Amino acid sequence: MSEPAPLEKATPAVAFCFVLNRLLGAQPWARQRLAPYAGESVELRAPPFPALRFTLLPGGTVEAGAAAPALTMKIGPQTLAALARGEEHALRAVEVEGNPKLAAEMLALARHLRWDAEEALSRLVGDVAAHRIAATGRSLAAWHLDAARRLGAALGDYATDETRILVRRVELDALAESAAGLRDAIARLEKRLERLG
Repeated sequence: MSEPAPLEKATPAVAFCFVLNRLLGAQPWARQRLAPYAGESVELRAPPFPALRFTLLPGGTVEAGAAAPALTMKIGPQTLAALARGEEHALRAVEVEGNPKLAAEMLALARHLRWDAEEALSRLVGDVAAHRIAATGRSLAAWHLDAARRLGAALGDYATDETRILVRRVELDALAESAAGLRDAIARLEKRLERLG
């Protein structure tokens, strides 16, 4: 009787690799594009999330962990938000260090590799129910984004108008202009005093 394989520690990288391998499993073309880079490692940085480091395997799949990355890709918070909204042009803002060919393949996969949640759900509950569940999920996500945007705007207004903790940009620019005028007036006054004295 053989011993069961030890369970991997649940880390963000392991979860990411699980999801990515599920996507790659359904897309043979994507695995073929990654297969030539077997043995190379990639590190994804998307602050404030922890860095994800994974190694490419011979079959075009990935495995969590690696010693030193051959490619590092940094995704800023605004780029991450744009990617979450499905804006493909946001990939242009990804900072890349390392193997340029591997970077091009990873960016191409990010553009074209999509998980169709509605399709996967339709296998479980049927087409009509899957469509309704997906539509409800999209509406709920849009509602959360709208609520967060409104809350941020309300907090900004409260901090600038009610408590005066923050200053509006227009007021700050006016203060800077006044300070510059005062500095110039003091410089002119000093020059007059030098002439008199």
